[in-house]
Amino acid sequence: MEDETLTSKPQLPTSEEDDLDHDAPDQSMADLPHHSPTSPPSGSDSDSDSDSGSGTNSEDDEAQDKLQLQTLENDLSANPSNYEAHVQYINLLRKMGDIEKLRRAREAMSELFPLTPAMWQDWARDESSLIAGTEAFSAIEKLYERGVSDYLSASLWSNYLDFIQEYDPSVRECSPAGISKARDLFERALTATGLHVAEGNKIWEAYREFEQAILKTIDEADIQAKEKQVQCIRSIFHRQLSVPLVNMRSTLLVHKAWEVEQGGMLDNESSDLDGVSSHVASAYQKALDMYNARAHHEEKISRQDIPDLERLQEFMDYLKFEKSSGDPARVQILYERAITDFPVSSDLWLDYTRYLDRTLKVGRTVSNVYSRAIKNCPWVGELWVRYLLSLERNRASEKEIAAVFEKALQCTFSTLEEYLDLFLTRVDGLRRRILFGNEVENVLDYSLIRETFQNASDYLAPLLKNTDAFLRLYAYWARLELRIGKDLVAARGVWESLLKICGSMLEAWQSYIAMEKELGHMKEARALYKRCYSKRFPGTGSETIFAARNSIELEFNLLCLMIPSLPKNRIIQDICHTWLRFEREFGTLEDLDHALQKVSHRLEELQLFRAREESKSAEERENISKKNVREKRKPVSDISDEQSPAKKQKDAGENRKKVHEKDKTLLQNVDEKDNREEIKTQVEELDIKIEERTKDSIPEKARVFTDQCTAFVSNLHLKANDSHLAAAMAKNRQALLGRKLSIARSNPKHGKRDASGRSLQGAQEHGTDQTDIAGGSASKESVEAFKQSSAPPLALQSNPRKPRVDHIQLKGKNTFAVPRNVSTLSRTAKKPETEEQEDEKPKSNDEFRKMFIKG
Repeated sequence: MEDETLTSKPQLPTSEEDDLDHDAPDQSMADLPHHSPTSPPSGSDSDSDSDSGSGTNSEDDEAQDKLQLQTLENDLSANPSNYEAHVQYINLLRKMGDIEKLRRAREAMSELFPLTPAMWQDWARDESSLIAGTEAFSAIEKLYERGVSDYLSASLWSNYLDFIQEYDPSVRECSPAGISKARDLFERALTATGLHVAEGNKIWEAYREFEQAILKTIDEADIQAKEKQVQCIRSIFHRQLSVPLVNMRSTLLVHKAWEVEQGGMLDNESSDLDGVSSHVASAYQKALDMYNARAHHEEKISRQDIPDLERLQEFMDYLKFEKSSGDPARVQILYERAITDFPVSSDLWLDYTRYLDRTLKVGRTVSNVYSRAIKNCPWVGELWVRYLLSLERNRASEKEIAAVFEKALQCTFSTLEEYLDLFLTRVDGLRRRILFGNEVENVLDYSLIRETFQNASDYLAPLLKNTDAFLRLYAYWARLELRIGKDLVAARGVWESLLKICGSMLEAWQSYIAMEKELGHMKEARALYKRCYSKRFPGTGSETIFAARNSIELEFNLLCLMIPSLPKNRIIQDICHTWLRFEREFGTLEDLDHALQKVSHRLEELQLFRAREESKSAEERENISKKNVREKRKPVSDISDEQSPAKKQKDAGENRKKVHEKDKTLLQNVDEKDNREEIKTQVEELDIKIEERTKDSIPEKARVFTDQCTAFVSNLHLKANDSHLAAAMAKNRQALLGRKLSIARSNPKHGKRDASGRSLQGAQEHGTDQTDIAGGSASKESVEAFKQSSAPPLALQSNPRKPRVDHIQLKGKNTFAVPRNVSTLSRTAKKPETEEQEDEKPKSNDEFRKMFIKG
């Protein structure tokens, strides 16, 4: 506002002061200790008397105010975004009466933040108390215009209308131009607040009073003009009675009384709708029903004795109800009421703008809401992104869009993805306007896209290095260099720049090679292969692929990486985001809007589903934790927990098993509720295939057994007897995971025959010793046969997943059911040999010859 000499200080009229918002501070500039240039200096006797009694206190207060003022100025200089410091600074300047500093402080704050309706009322009221001249009036009028655009406030609109009627000469004199101006302003106020259930009556009543004041100025002899004005007032009554507002019955009674004054035959003492025209009565009854349906919502959102979070939820419930009625104007009014009470609720702004994008889509109304949203919640990247898209839909100029983009980069977002999305949205818009924007402007140059990509890389590289998001940025850049820039050298330069930053990222090389192959440049692709084939690429699985030294291990890792380990909802989410990425990189803005409309609802469902599943998982983890606590409190068993020598033996295939288990960690990354059993089965089937492929190439001693359906019981207590075995066998044929178990007594000699074909089924009764090993039993003959065997186990030559029989027979070298550590124990465990064991010891040729000679 221009600084000027103010020569008078007219006070606001009483009616205006009564209409001021109840939240506004009571102190006005007229009451502050400032002086206009024409005011006489203070020096009266009363001043001297007051100074003599309280001069010390006044000086102390003034010194304290100055010290606080200096502190606030330093705070704002260091951090201009300190909202509370701005508010305290303005309040202190109002108290001190420093007019010029106060104006500058208010302007500085309004540049960064929207001001509340009460703050705009204070500002306009302070300036109105000093009004003088046409220029001052125009400046205050602009203040009101700025104020009513920040938040919805019926009280602020009422103050604005009163100010115009009081200080605008053309309106005050009821000139045709003044009447037209006032009516336009009243209609704007009704558009903004006329549907406000609780406060809309203020504007309707003010409008009627204005028109009734005009009626009194019309000459009684001008019957036609008078009748026209009466009809104008009647129309406002009828419009108001058709809108659900508070005190509707009072408005109806006032209308009937006014009609009587105009010479109507209505009986004001009759029932409410008696004598009222049918169409007015019908509209009134419909509006009354609408109000009654909303009364309980209005009561809930107006409560001040409940927490803000609860009130906000009441607003959301009210909005859901209004949306179901299908009136966008009423929904928008309610959103405006909500954000006035909760201006920094980012979820509320996101919900509001999303609704406008679906219903209005285009128009300055939507862009204006976004402009207010980013001033209230500048830390939300999604609001800036959608603001840019809104400007593009409204055919905004490149200058305006660029200014919003540059302003967004100055904000602090919570995630790096928000910065990336902002850069990509800017590139998307430039691409669309270059390719499809003939009707808008033809002055855009591809250099703007290249510059934006380079800025994005410089901005994000330190934090997004070696990520898929950063790769996506460069892949998009390289494609546009080819499609729009028509420059293959530049596209290759983009990939080379990426390799300098992310040279250890396998996907970067793959994408670069893919571009060359798509273009048919096989020589260049081969050269890239030669550059990267020997590199070790850290990450999930890629290092094992390039470090593999034989085809079997390579195939195994490839198969494991091909497992569809992602849950179905994650796959759907990826498809949705891929579609959006495709449209933003290749389609028009209409194509992008169509895709957003299709996938938004689906993504919301997935988000809700994921939240529900996470809640269930949290409950399960809590239950497991409680169970573990209970288990820890159980008494410790008296069974010895010493390790057997077999457990201390290292597996000859330990290294291969580690690689195998590393790839199986894919299972650990899968949600507990999404296809866990199915994916586990797929991994087991891969195990079988790998075992079949490796049976001929891996030496017997290094062979690792991978069957997943055999269990051995070890560390049995010495007191275990036949009754314990019978209890275990009682579980035979019982179901586990949908299949019946088969549990049988171990009997290795069952069905075995000697060299002559005689059955050895009863060998145990004839004194054949059985050696207990790892909870099972095997004959020493079988053990020795296993030790001497060099052929592949027969289990690897057949299907290891076929149904098992109840009795396992150990015949000759068929040792696939022998425990893993049998051969090791045979070599390491030194037990005293009994006579029976000596009898079972295999005979040499010389010993057999001696036996026959003796015979």
